[in-house]
Order: sequence, then C-alpha cells, then structure tokens
Amino acid sequence: MEQQWPQEIWLVRHGQSAGNVARDLAEAAAGHHIDIADRDVDVPLSELGERQAEALGAWFAALPPGQRPTVVLHSPYVRAADTANIMMQRLDQDSRERLVVESDERLREKEFGVLDRLTTHGIAHHFPELYEQRQHVGKFYFRPPGGESWCDVILRLRSVIDTLNREYREERVLIVAHQVTVNCFRYLFEHLSEKAILDADRAGDVPNCSVTSYEFDPALGKGGHPALRLVNFVAPLEASGTPVTAGKDLPAAPKA
Repeated sequence: MEQQWPQEIWLVRHGQSAGNVARDLAEAAAGHHIDIADRDVDVPLSELGERQAEALGAWFAALPPGQRPTVVLHSPYVRAADTANIMMQRLDQDSRERLVVESDERLREKEFGVLDRLTTHGIAHHFPELYEQRQHVGKFYFRPPGGESWCDVILRLRSVIDTLNREYREERVLIVAHQVTVNCFRYLFEHLSEKAILDADRAGDVPNCSVTSYEFDPALGKGGHPALRLVNFVAPLEASGTPVTAGKDLPAAPKA
C-alpha cells in the first residue's frame, strides 16, 4: 500500500519571544495588562529566542543529509517565521536549496479575542464572568469572544494534516509554530482524549525551541501512521549551553 504520510514530522515551538518576557514581568508584578504594543502576529523573538533558534538549527544541520528536513512549514507570526529562518540558515547551501518552505496561516497561534494581552489577574478583574465560564467549561471547549477554543485550532489543523497526506508523502517535514498548535497536533497524531492532552498541558508548558517528533511506522493503523519518538526534546539547547525557557504565549490564562 502506498505510504500516505510524511516519513518524519518535527513539531517545534518558536524561540522565546518578547511577549513571553513581558508576560512573565506582568505576572510577577500581579499586573492586569501585558506591556507590549505589537499585534500578537508581530511579536518578535527575544535575544535569547534567537540564540535558541540558532542552537536548534545547528542540531538539525548536524544530522546526516538523508535525515534532515526536506519541507519547512511555519506559522506566519513573526516569532515563528524568524525561528524557522534562523534554523534554516544553519543548514548548508545544498540543503537550503532543496528545501520546500511555506508560510501557512493555519499554523498560527490560538486567537485570544478580548482576552488578548491580559494576565490571569486581568482576566479575573475585567471579565469575571468569562473567567468563571472558562473555569467551568475548561480551555478545550472555551471560546472567548472574538477568539478561539482549542477545538477551533484542532479543526484548522485537521486540514493541515490533509495537506501533509496529499502533498508531502514520504517527506521529512519540520513544522514551526506555537504551544497550543504543538499540543493540538499531539491530540490529532496520537488520538488523545480531552483529558489526556490537558493532563499533558497541565504537566508543563512546551519549552521554546523544543522538538516533538514522529516517524512513520507502517505497522501502525491501517496503512501505517506516525509514531511518537520525542516529546519536548531540549537536548540541543542544553548541549550548547543555551537556557531553556517555557513561558506561555499571550494571554496568561489559568490552567483548566
């Protein structure tokens, strides 16, 4: 039977962003608002985030040529696009010339709507009814006005998987996106339940520039399926002495 999946898929969260830093400062001061003027789509990497992307790019570049990515798909958000670009610059010229690189809006961060740039304290203070509703419903199904639930993100990622199955069979695909995107892909690839993925989320944030990977296994399912190989892998950062960070993206809503 013809293989319907990429040979390998790497999911990478972008490097630390200026938004992660601003959020941590606001939470530490028990403030209501995260002090950042940029649109979420325009939030850049921090200096450390650039170093993290360079360290991970060096790890990919050190792989044997036949094991490196052949396709790079990334969120159009600046912090994800810059992470992908920095990583690709570490590859040799021949590998870069062979890469298929696409920006895909379906990989964008979850949209936060009216809760954008609010801390946990800010959400509880300015939108107490929404805060209570979210606590009751849980983050998987809760959709803030003007924003998205995890289910909404999952719905658009299902179409990304259709693209992987149609256009990138047997390729080695690197996807650079966001924390919720990584978790929602895990929900789909691993056939997880709401409880299972939220338990994983509750256990800790996805580290910046960490790798979660899958390799095609012909023995799984009907006709084969991606098998989990790595989860939140940060050894490339640790080996290079680059600090590992795991801050939330905006806004800083409480765990469900």
